[in-house]
Amino acid sequence: MTAGRTARGDTATLVVGVDIGNSTTEACVAELGVDGPRYLGGALAPTSGVKGTAENVPGVVKVVHEALSAAGRSADELATVLVNEATPVISGLAMETITETIITESTMIGHNPDTPGGAGLGVGTTVAFAELADCPPGEPVVCVVGAGVDFEDAAAGIDAAVARGVAVTGAVVRADDANLIVNRLSTPIPVVDEVTLVEKVPLGMPAAVEVAEPGRTVRTLSNSYGIATLFELTPEQTRMVAPVARALVGNRSAVVVRTPHGDIADRRIPAGTLTLIGEHSTLSVGVDAGAEEIMATLRRVAPLSDATGESGTHVGGMLAAVRDAMTETLADAPDTHDSPDAHDAPDARTGGQDVRIQDILAVDTFVPQHVTGALAGEFALENAVALAAMVRTSRGPMEALAEQIRAALGTDVVVGGVEADMAVLGALTTPGTERPVAILDLGGGSTDAALAMPGGDVTSVHLAGAGDLVTKLIDSELGLENRELAEDIKRHPLAKSESFFHVRMEDGTARFFDEPLPADAFARVVVLGEEGMRPIPTRHSLEKIRQVRRSAKHKVFVVNAVRALERVAPGGNLREIGFVVVLGGSALDFEIPDLIAEAVAGSGIVCGTGNVRGSQGPRNAVATGLVAEHAAGPR
Repeated sequence: MTAGRTARGDTATLVVGVDIGNSTTEACVAELGVDGPRYLGGALAPTSGVKGTAENVPGVVKVVHEALSAAGRSADELATVLVNEATPVISGLAMETITETIITESTMIGHNPDTPGGAGLGVGTTVAFAELADCPPGEPVVCVVGAGVDFEDAAAGIDAAVARGVAVTGAVVRADDANLIVNRLSTPIPVVDEVTLVEKVPLGMPAAVEVAEPGRTVRTLSNSYGIATLFELTPEQTRMVAPVARALVGNRSAVVVRTPHGDIADRRIPAGTLTLIGEHSTLSVGVDAGAEEIMATLRRVAPLSDATGESGTHVGGMLAAVRDAMTETLADAPDTHDSPDAHDAPDARTGGQDVRIQDILAVDTFVPQHVTGALAGEFALENAVALAAMVRTSRGPMEALAEQIRAALGTDVVVGGVEADMAVLGALTTPGTERPVAILDLGGGSTDAALAMPGGDVTSVHLAGAGDLVTKLIDSELGLENRELAEDIKRHPLAKSESFFHVRMEDGTARFFDEPLPADAFARVVVLGEEGMRPIPTRHSLEKIRQVRRSAKHKVFVVNAVRALERVAPGGNLREIGFVVVLGGSALDFEIPDLIAEAVAGSGIVCGTGNVRGSQGPRNAVATGLVAEHAAGPR
């Protein structure tokens, strides 16, 4: 490639700044002249491979060509490509319960079939439908109707038993027949249907069946003391059956059956102890103490050097899973660790990389856990702690990667400054900002912050936890088991379909449509995404889903934003920061910037979503900063 001159004259040089990120690679095309940079355009593409490795080359080549094409320039005119110091920041996360559901003397059916039959509370001994004719008069029974029994036959059999004096107080049915049976009974009884494992309902055991009126929920079986009253339980037995009551809260129908002692049991795995190793001290904290205590301990040992979990416990498994994921990600990377000392000897499994956890974010949450003894897929919300952990590797220098990009593009490649410094320079192109200015780069795995003071000094920090953890919290707390749907819920507003032609938005306003809504969206909560309306296949209300979404964002983004700003602010005083510019993909979220702005408003900070170069929004800050720095220096 000839000198850095373009076809447009001897005083203009065409350059492309390239930001290699964990998820995306961004490019900024500019023409450098005597009056400074003239920005011509940019491009965005997914990062190929792990940030800072040779796998990045195809992604860089692609985004450079796309940026040049968008600017109407050719590769022959390109003088220099500027790349950031792409040090990998790899994060992982895990989640485990810190409480256990243990049921030793009861089994339960507590789901919400769409149409349970009858209403009220019935208590009796479970008996199979086939044995109902042999029951003596006066004995209260709960009839268990298995598969293959027609609803008319079931209703006739129950009526016949009642006519003989048998007190049939309720029924449990395999098929979706509750209302069909109740409508044919002389005396309606509470009937719970759609019990998929009805054949496993213990027979000859005390049982209670409760169905609430439409619009209401069960009261007795969702109350530990209500169950204790019905079954004459001791205080110890009441304590053991409490998870049953918790799992039934909010249901319209429920069944609880007392089983023989020891028939159902569960093994308790301890939550365990988390050991945080700082540069000057090491402290341990029990995970069952919760996220607040974990984060308080982390502050006491800061800066963190590594973290370990107690073997054979939940937290030990959590950190092992995170570390193994990081190890696997780094396993194929070349060893460029220069000369580690004996204390920092790298792990051979990671391509010579020393995998140490550099930051942890703990979040209190709830996880739906399968209840031992459940017969219809029941779950109880159990307290849990989610941990996001991050490792910043020692891999470098960037020259090897720069040389490969140089060969692929056939042009000069210059490794620019530190990524945080470049992000600040890019953020300063946002209209209305000046030093001291801080940036918050909200990514998928980590939250990065940097503060530039009037004198030019830049302080930066990288923290674990960002968009991926929010998605996991939403997915878990709502019991979706669908990360793609959880991602949609995170990024887009909700609505409730109220008719075939209108929805009620989450802010209370109505939105009308000319064409009828999809049939699968009717009477459901939906996400209004970029590709249209997507029903959420759960029974959670719109208010509940919205609350979970906003709570997850607050626990991760707001907490991490404040934590990061306190780390970079002089003396931890947020009032020393004049402006905060929110950058990154998560800054495009419809509510995250507002949540962060509200959190820091009390410190007198001007906070908002960045608008790099007055046109790019929160994207392209590092790439733009690379160009700005190059333009300010000798060319």
